[in-house]
Amino acid sequence: MVLRTLDISNVDVVILTKNSEHVLERCLRSIYSNVPVNWLIVVDGFSTDRTLEIVDSFGKEYGNVKVLLEGGTRAEARERGIREVETDWFMFVDSDVILCKDWFNRARKYIRSNVGAIWGVNFDLIPKAKSVFLLKLLSWVALKCFKVRGGTHDILIRTDLVKDLKIPSRFHVFEDSYIVDWIKRKGYEVIVGEDLYCLHFKPFEDWNLKNNIDLASLELKFGFNDLRKLRYFFYYPFFVLFWLIHKMQNR
Repeated sequence: MVLRTLDISNVDVVILTKNSEHVLERCLRSIYSNVPVNWLIVVDGFSTDRTLEIVDSFGKEYGNVKVLLEGGTRAEARERGIREVETDWFMFVDSDVILCKDWFNRARKYIRSNVGAIWGVNFDLIPKAKSVFLLKLLSWVALKCFKVRGGTHDILIRTDLVKDLKIPSRFHVFEDSYIVDWIKRKGYEVIVGEDLYCLHFKPFEDWNLKNNIDLASLELKFGFNDLRKLRYFFYYPFFVLFWLIHKMQNR
């Protein structure tokens, strides 16, 4: 395996948005505070709230924001973002997360010749929940889920491994798993940074029963296309527990 020297002094950051105003400003601030951003590449699904207004304010402040409009699936949106990447490494960051302090500096120490991607654990925060045990449980579930299906909440990726990426356009879920598997098939490791994490603030509407059932149905449909992913559904009882805790605390 022959590798050229890669420049990791700055990275492009790809972020998918659609009606993300509830935490987007804090998300973008955490990116610019903790990552040396070359270009912030925003792939927006035709938002109707203040999302693009918030993005525009950061473009005026930093001068390095690209906005792409994409009405397709998440698979198509991720491919669209990757095509715009210029740096040797780049990040996917979800629009509803806040990166930990010094995220990029922490991630750099994990870069080796055989590493294709570095992921930070996502803490799915439940509003008003302050239990240390619950936070540890959330972290454990997130890590187990990543090992089964991957994730792109906060992940640093070696660009040349995914420039030829072709995700089936029907993948509106599990497209993150497809990316991780693609990198592994090329013989590279996808590792979890022990001190890397982000805080995941799901939109309030995601905490209702209908949305969770709809998402579970969609994920189950795609899971049957890859039986290995069915292990992911063993963690659904934990998701139900988190939902019940949220509903009890926000009655």
